[in-house]
Amino acid sequence: MGYTVLIPQDIVEDGKKYLTDRGYSIKMGSGVTVERIIEDVKDCDAILARTAPFPKEVIEAGGKLRVIGRHGVGCDNIDVKTATERGIYVTYAPESNANSVAEYTVGMIIALARHFPAGDRAVRSGNWELRNKLPAMDLAGKTLGLVGAGRVGSMVAKKAFFGLDMKVVVFDPYIREIKGVPEAKIVSDAETIFRDADFVSLHVPSTPETKGMVGGKYFNMMKDCAFLINASRGEIVNEGDLYEALKSKRIAGAALDVFDPEPPKADNPLYALENVILSPHNAALTREAMARMAVHAAMGIDDVLSGRVPKWPFNKPAGK
Repeated sequence: MGYTVLIPQDIVEDGKKYLTDRGYSIKMGSGVTVERIIEDVKDCDAILARTAPFPKEVIEAGGKLRVIGRHGVGCDNIDVKTATERGIYVTYAPESNANSVAEYTVGMIIALARHFPAGDRAVRSGNWELRNKLPAMDLAGKTLGLVGAGRVGSMVAKKAFFGLDMKVVVFDPYIREIKGVPEAKIVSDAETIFRDADFVSLHVPSTPETKGMVGGKYFNMMKDCAFLINASRGEIVNEGDLYEALKSKRIAGAALDVFDPEPPKADNPLYALENVILSPHNAALTREAMARMAVHAAMGIDDVLSGRVPKWPFNKPAGK
């Protein structure tokens, strides 16, 4: 076939095997800086992209480049506009990690309700009496508010409703119902979610409209016993406002898998708080999801280089 696929950051073997079984040559990248990728991409027909940056300079350096297959859901590290203008497909893997992130979200709801981190610290320090001083919360009958109900949000709704017996309220201007959960209440404004929910979980992409959308205005509406979970994108939440809400106990706690910027800076004030659970943007990084992301990114590359319209296009390139 004669096509070469650049992989700047290693992926699981399933994705590489998918490509080599179909006759593609794989070029492992020499680094993840823009300068390194510019050098590596010059003789390549495709890029299988993870989290490294792919700005205009990289895309323009790929004289033979026809497709960038994104290993994951978000494409905010890729200059999609330049790719589109140059007739280059950007594909992604929207079905690869939804269940994994949904499971993470439900896990964090349970961990917040039952004070798992505090309990762990207490036992390790000999503070057995914490069991009588920090009452936990049953989830049955509590309200889960979802901001965004795409693939991940819809799965969270199902798991919370059927698995935990929670009430589900949803704000998403693009949906009228959650398939499989007709009991979920769809509301027309985000204020209702933040005002009424015991747990607020964010499942929206990072766009100019959503960046910084969740800040002091909404935290001030929340119950003081309510919790926030963010496993979508860090830019959606104003971290300064969240810190103040957590420090002052304006809200009970939070669980964050994403930050702005990433990784968080060493002096991030959230580190000093005990009512927030932090994880390193790994909600989607289960073994199963990593395999799906690798294979689905490879499938997008194979679709384009084989002359097919890709199953999961992120853009519509000029002239296509």
